[in-house]
Amino acid sequence: MTERLASIWNAIERHPRLAALALGALGATAYPPLHLWPIGLLSVAGLIALLRKADGWRNAAALGWLFGWAHLSVANNWIATAFTYQAEMPAALGWIAVPLLCIYLAVYPALAAVAAHRLGRSAGPLAFAGLFAACWIVTEWLRSWVFTGYPWPPLGLMLLGEWNAPGIARLLPWFGTYALSGIVVLIAGGLALLAARRRWVPLLASAVALAALMYWPAPEPAQGTVRYTLVQPLIPQEEINDASKFEEQFQRTARLTAPGGEQRRLVLWPESAVPDYLEDGYPQRYYDHTTANADPAFARQRIGSILGDGNMLLTGLVHLDIGEVGGVRRALSARNAVSAIDSEGDIELTYAKAHLVPYGEYLPLKWLLEPLGLTRLVAGGIEFEPGPGPRTLDLGAFGKAGIQICYEIVFSGQVVEHGRRPDYIFNPSNDGWFGAWGPPQHLAQARMRALEEGLPVLRATTTGISAVIDADGVVRDAITRGRADRVDGLIPPAEDPTLFARLGNLLALLWAGLIGAASLVAMRRRRV
Repeated sequence: MTERLASIWNAIERHPRLAALALGALGATAYPPLHLWPIGLLSVAGLIALLRKADGWRNAAALGWLFGWAHLSVANNWIATAFTYQAEMPAALGWIAVPLLCIYLAVYPALAAVAAHRLGRSAGPLAFAGLFAACWIVTEWLRSWVFTGYPWPPLGLMLLGEWNAPGIARLLPWFGTYALSGIVVLIAGGLALLAARRRWVPLLASAVALAALMYWPAPEPAQGTVRYTLVQPLIPQEEINDASKFEEQFQRTARLTAPGGEQRRLVLWPESAVPDYLEDGYPQRYYDHTTANADPAFARQRIGSILGDGNMLLTGLVHLDIGEVGGVRRALSARNAVSAIDSEGDIELTYAKAHLVPYGEYLPLKWLLEPLGLTRLVAGGIEFEPGPGPRTLDLGAFGKAGIQICYEIVFSGQVVEHGRRPDYIFNPSNDGWFGAWGPPQHLAQARMRALEEGLPVLRATTTGISAVIDADGVVRDAITRGRADRVDGLIPPAEDPTLFARLGNLLALLWAGLIGAASLVAMRRRRV
């Protein structure tokens, strides 16, 4: 076995850049839906070994970039599927767009590799892994907000266990997502050191301990008090903008929502659940292509009538911003929104999505890209405008709801309104164009937010996966992909604010500083 490992490593050393590409691609299998986390740890261990052998910072940068490019291209393959649900651009363009996007995203692993190489040229293997972990935390945090940010997926996602087990992601309340990514690097570095020194018994013991932590189930939670009905109507993406299907979609959603008893409940519908414009005052032409007899009042009233007396609905829908251009009243922009609607059909509160999807809900660099034939993936010619950021909606007897629409839930530290902690987070989404890899990765990141914040998260999606996640990151109920169904129950209770909820991503940066400082001290003393 030792000779075989040595021959494999010799082959890797002869072709380090090709090896970095292969390791990056293999490492992406650590995320859902495959969740091959041991392969993910081995891939990171291989990258650390390559970086320690790198001859100069330029080679380190190339290795980090190649690893990151392959890793992120494979992990984000679901983006390419989205191109098959629009008619403005060739569907095959998606398979070009993903690696093109990752040319930029791979800059961050490259920066981490260069920084670790420059700081740790004389470091031992474990100290070098610590420096690389600290640098990775900082660069992954940068990736989450620079140019509006794109943190999907964080490396720490591979440490999240199955639905009923948080795995090593139990550490999230005390570390945060980006520091958990640093822990991935530290674990991989430790395993690599044991393997290099042929410490097989400790290596085996470490592997068994990791597996036990990954699959150790969480305890049953306490019961909440707010009753909910969560609906997954199964609206296929190819039909979601087809006006001839609007009434059929609405009736399916209505049937699933029908009252199941006399107890008061909060009804949850997904993003894109309502094809009608519900606000008054738009020019009539905007109402004419909807389902409700071109009458927003009628649309609201029939929604209220299916809820049952005293109940409330949170649903995804679109609101328009109307203005006058050249003497003509028209929609200047749109808002991807969630509205709270009572049983009388009145809109009580509204939240507008703040983190819009680049190339999906708006086209960045429009002046450059539009002449080249690129458009948004979301149908329609009206640009979406972002809302002000996280908001908590006070729903009275139904508690305080934090709202995060679709993609917003992936932004660690940006999901709760400062000073107004909610009782739970509602995350409506349309995952119908995210392929096979997108929905399970999206669900996993919602679980990470639950763990970080100590808050339950309720996800209602058009096609799946819809889920009720407790404050320990455990999926307590779910509707799998491709089903029209509903789940009923009590919203799991929130926990006390976690350390991460109090400090946000400052906590991750503090861990980066602590790990980096400890590694520098170890390097100076040459103990590792």
